[in-house]
Amino acid sequence: MAYSRFAALRQISQVVMLSLSVAVSAHAASITVYNAQHEQVMNLLAKDFESQTGVSVRIRNGEGPALAAQLVAEGANSPADVYFTENSPELMLLEEKGLLNKVDTATLQIIPARFNSPSGQWVGVTARESVLAYNTSKIQPSQLPPSLFDLAKPEWKGRVGIAPSDADFLPLVSAVLALKGQEQTLQWLKGLKTNAQIFDDDEGVVAAVNRGGVVTGIINNYYWARLHAELGDKATRSAIYHYGKGDVGGLVNVSGAAILKSAHNTDGAQQFLKYLVSERAQALMAKSRISYEYPLHAGVEADPLLKPFNELQPPTLSLEQLGDDSQAGKLLRQAGLI
Repeated sequence: MAYSRFAALRQISQVVMLSLSVAVSAHAASITVYNAQHEQVMNLLAKDFESQTGVSVRIRNGEGPALAAQLVAEGANSPADVYFTENSPELMLLEEKGLLNKVDTATLQIIPARFNSPSGQWVGVTARESVLAYNTSKIQPSQLPPSLFDLAKPEWKGRVGIAPSDADFLPLVSAVLALKGQEQTLQWLKGLKTNAQIFDDDEGVVAAVNRGGVVTGIINNYYWARLHAELGDKATRSAIYHYGKGDVGGLVNVSGAAILKSAHNTDGAQQFLKYLVSERAQALMAKSRISYEYPLHAGVEADPLLKPFNELQPPTLSLEQLGDDSQAGKLLRQAGLI
């Protein structure tokens, strides 16, 4: 009887160990991505990555600043393996907080160094440009302001749309701050507060410009491209103006990805980052007619609707100078824009 009990206990123990082994194995075959990129883009990439590697991807979507704040709050207890976001300041924040792992050197070397973390803790994936959308029946390109700063002048009152609470507006404020300092940035924001029609997001801005509800609007380039693709040539009554000569209005934003120090599947996470910068994934995004961002992998061409990347004239700002957006948020609140 005693032997029988022992045998039974041993059998139960083996079953428990087997169950734990299966659970650990299943966990190792998956990664959790906190995603602040467009959901359609992430779904496309996750499906292809899973088919290529067998590693499943669990996705938690949200706005970049909110997910970054959540990762800071979760700290070592975060379930996230990877953070994939649209703007570099959110990645810089996590880097400053000491929450990120090193990215494999081979992965970093695929992307030009100026688009990566200064210390190798995240990798650039795609880029896009800040532009001015304008209604082609209400204004001509020659009448547009030569600098983004001009939109704060009295003559532009009621003629510009902005989305200050959109995550994409924060890096633009950070760029102005880096170039002009706190006092001039605050005055510029107060001028926009007086002049601008306020929208919830860049989609709202570009839609209003296209229908003539506002003459111009500050957006990222891909919002106009997506609207144009949806409406077609006949229904598109707007275009985009590219600021040149290093004006802050032509800021190039970098979308990137990082691995958390607390990642449960570091190997899978490294695989995912390597995939994101691969020629396959970059071409998939470029040809998707969803993203309309610039691939950062050399030799992968952007959608032909975009102005060639080498013709853009952004301000000379490093990712370190652009910073972590913390001051930008304070100035937007001080100006009464959020």
